[in-house]
Amino acid sequence: MEAIKKLKPPKTPPKEVEAITKNVEVKKNEFWGWCVLASFLALLVISCGVYTLVKLFPNFLPHNKPGPNRPGPIARNYADALGIAFQFFDVQRSGKLVNNRISWRGDSALRDGSDRNLDLSKGLYDAGDNVKFGFPMAFTATLLSWAILEYGERMAAVEQLGQAQDSLKWITDFLINAHPSPNELYVQVGDPDLDHECWERPEGMSERRPAAQVNASFPGSDVAAEVAAAMASASLVFKKIDPDYSFTLRTNAEELFAFADLYRGAYSVSIPQVKKFYNSTGYGDELLWAASWLYYATRDPSYLKYLTVINGDVFGNWGDPSWFSWDDKHAGTQVLLARMNFLGEKDGISPDENAKLQMYTRMAQATMCTLLPGSPSATSSRTAGGLIWVSEWNALQYSLAATFLAVLYSDYMATSQVQTLFCDGTTFSSKDLRHFAITQADYVLGKNPMEMSYLVGYGMDYPRYIHHRGSSIPVDSRTNCREGFKWYDSPDPNPNIPTGAVVGGPFMNETYVDNRTNHRQAEPTTYNSAFIVGLLSGLLTTASVPQSFG
Repeated sequence: MEAIKKLKPPKTPPKEVEAITKNVEVKKNEFWGWCVLASFLALLVISCGVYTLVKLFPNFLPHNKPGPNRPGPIARNYADALGIAFQFFDVQRSGKLVNNRISWRGDSALRDGSDRNLDLSKGLYDAGDNVKFGFPMAFTATLLSWAILEYGERMAAVEQLGQAQDSLKWITDFLINAHPSPNELYVQVGDPDLDHECWERPEGMSERRPAAQVNASFPGSDVAAEVAAAMASASLVFKKIDPDYSFTLRTNAEELFAFADLYRGAYSVSIPQVKKFYNSTGYGDELLWAASWLYYATRDPSYLKYLTVINGDVFGNWGDPSWFSWDDKHAGTQVLLARMNFLGEKDGISPDENAKLQMYTRMAQATMCTLLPGSPSATSSRTAGGLIWVSEWNALQYSLAATFLAVLYSDYMATSQVQTLFCDGTTFSSKDLRHFAITQADYVLGKNPMEMSYLVGYGMDYPRYIHHRGSSIPVDSRTNCREGFKWYDSPDPNPNIPTGAVVGGPFMNETYVDNRTNHRQAEPTTYNSAFIVGLLSGLLTTASVPQSFG
């Protein structure tokens, strides 16, 4: 049998081999080139996304703090409500208006303070009248500062941070001018008795507007300490964007705190006229509140010692939880100081100081437990629909204040990855507190038996007969002090809508009488608006709060 020959491939000429080899190398290089380009483009897209996220929410990065490192989606309903709420601070402005957004408002009270050779024209009218009360005005500023410090990035994400800072500065400009010397503070402009005999637009006021002060002979520890708290907290807000202004605020705050502590007394004793309007029930809470903000602003250990080992037992109110308000700062101080325990801001603190800080934290925890409906210690001070309800006079102040603290505490827990809140054997999470806050906010915005939003301008149905002088009088009216009461008694809705106003709210039976003469329910205040601004800012999205205010 003939042997089978092995077939051999034909030989390729050397030149063709070289050409094929070169072609393969070219293709290979092209392939790797496209791979490198694709990788670069993917990295660029990722980097742009991370950069955008960091610019909007720098505190979400895990190396900045523990806690969630990605923001949740923006809640558009709360973003819309927040934009509306901020407008009330413009509605309430006094002085020479700049970039005025409110068509029916104009310049007013331009000569305020002239009887004392001071410029006290700025600031805010506190409510539906035309008096500038320094105590609630300063509290409004402190609340705004706190909201900005915790939630400024969230405000920026919905383009409201600039408005918040501008509203705050309009108040602090007034407060700086109201403190012409270390032991002197002007705390009121306008005669409230005379003002309440008139019903007129602030632009048309012609009555005398005296400026009242507290000093070493007639002290006002409560109001001076509240102004100190406002300036100290605001100094942190402006620390990076306007260092000189921040320094001025901090210097004034330290002077005022020293004055408030050295010359102790209630301002409503020194100025008896104010008792009918903003009577103070004590000053110890304001001293602790101011010392807390000054410690954050200065890191001076003397302020921490003051509010812990020196005066913690004296003014700390370690008993039952209290309701946060313009008059009582205990609950606010407790939550503010609990922040230090949650976020680890305790370097250099002594064991005795730390023990008192734990007391503040335990009281803050007790306050949270009173708010949660399923807690064994839950308060019975709520309506059938679930709204926290404490007083028929401006009921929403207390519910919004408590809810603002709840969303803060919830975010402190989430940021520090604390899983559990213990309430007499029952456990809750940060999500439970946040859910509670959402139910309260939604109630105010319209999910209530009246199906009415108590934030004026939000939704389709909201109060139309607001107890508010400027809002109730037509812009072209020429009525004077007494003649203006025809608008007070008018059966027609307010011709000018005070957008962003938060009225007093419902009675315990969840009814609301939309009548201009019903000032228990129908009068808005600046601090109500400050509370809802803080609350809505916290509910915009789920995110970490800053590790520190520095």
